[in-house]
Amino acid sequence: MTPAARVQAAIEVLDLVIAAARSNGPSADRIIAEWFRVRRYAGSGDRRAVRELAYAAIRSCGEIPASGRAAMLLLARYDAALAALFDGSRHAPEAMAAGELAAVEGVAPAWLAATLAGSDITGEEAQALLARAPLNVRINPLRGNAQDLPLAGEPLAAPHGLRFPAGTPVEQWDAFTRGEIEVQDGGSQLACHAVGARPGETVVDLCAGAGGKTLALAAAMDGRGRLIACDSDRARLARLTPRAERAGAHDIEQRLLNPRRETEALADLIGSCDAVLVDAPCSGTGTWRRNPEARWRLAPAQVERYGATQAYLLDLGATLVRPGGRLVFVTCSLLDAEGADGAAAFLARHPGWQALQPQLPAGRPRGEGVRLTPFHDGTDGFFIACFTLPC
Repeated sequence: MTPAARVQAAIEVLDLVIAAARSNGPSADRIIAEWFRVRRYAGSGDRRAVRELAYAAIRSCGEIPASGRAAMLLLARYDAALAALFDGSRHAPEAMAAGELAAVEGVAPAWLAATLAGSDITGEEAQALLARAPLNVRINPLRGNAQDLPLAGEPLAAPHGLRFPAGTPVEQWDAFTRGEIEVQDGGSQLACHAVGARPGETVVDLCAGAGGKTLALAAAMDGRGRLIACDSDRARLARLTPRAERAGAHDIEQRLLNPRRETEALADLIGSCDAVLVDAPCSGTGTWRRNPEARWRLAPAQVERYGATQAYLLDLGATLVRPGGRLVFVTCSLLDAEGADGAAAFLARHPGWQALQPQLPAGRPRGEGVRLTPFHDGTDGFFIACFTLPC
C-alpha cells in the first residue's frame, strides 16, 4: 500500500469504529483485525501503519467525530506530510475542500471532560489517559521466579511486577507458556496487593470476570486456604479454569451468580470471610490508554447506573465479611462518582464499618481510599478503598 492508500484505509477503519461507538458495536481492536482479515494483500507494515494512524486519530478527537475523514483531517492539521497525502490520486483520500471541517480536538466529550475535571483530572493528568500503555506482567511465585525472560523488565511498585515496552510479545515466551508470568497492569496488581490475602484465609473475588485478579490472590495465598471466584457472566468465568491450570493455581472454587439473587449461591459464606474483593463494573475511564474509543460510548446515565451497581455489590460483599475481616472496593475509574463518593456513601449506609487507608507503594489519597493514575503512577487509573468491620 502507498502512504496515501494507508491514510484512506485508516479513514475507512475509523468510519467503522465511529459507527460501532454509536451503536455499542465491537471494539476498535476487533474492527481493525476483521478489516485486515479480508484484505490479505496488506503486509505487516501496512497493518501497523493503518492501526497507528487510526488510533492516533481516535486519541486526538474529544467529541465523537462526524466521520473517519474528519478525524484524519484533525491529524493532518498538525502534520504537513500527512496533509499532502490528501491529493485525490488513486487509492488516496480526496483533496481537502476549502473550509472543510475537521473533528473536535480534546480529551473526551465535553460532559465527560467536565466530570473528570470535577474529580480533579485535568491538564497533563487528563492527557495521560490517552497515552499508549506499556505492557506489564506479574511474576507468578506459584511457578517460580521466571529467571530466564528474554528481556529484562523494569520493576514496578507492585511486588512481583515488571514493565516492558508496548507490543512486547510476552505471550510467545516460554515463561508465559509455563505460567511463570501473567499479563496484568501494575495498578491491577496493586489492587490485589491491597486485599492482603494470606495463606489459610477464606477470600472471595466477588466480580472475578476471567480471573486475572483471582490468580494474583491465589499466588498471595500460596495455594493454602479457600479462594472463591464469583461472577454472573458464565463465558468470562469459564476462562478462569485453563488460566488457573497454567498458573498452577489449584482448588479455586467457582460460583456462577444470578443477578439480584446472589445470596442464594453465597448463603454459606455469609459472615465468614476474611476478605472480599469487590472489583466492581465501572465506566473504565482509567483504561482509555488501551481502548480510547470507549470514551465515546459513555453517557451520564450509564455512570449513574454503574454507581448504583457498585453500591449494591458493596452491600452484598459486606454481608460476607466476618467481624475483623476486610472489604476491598476497586474500580478502574477516575470519576469520584465511582470512587471516593461511593466509598463515603458505603460508610454512611453502614455506620459500624470503618475505612482503612490502603498501604500501597504508589497512589495518592482520595477520600477514604487511594487513587492511581497513569500520569503519577504509570498504571491504569484505579480507585481502591478498604473497609473493616470491627470485632
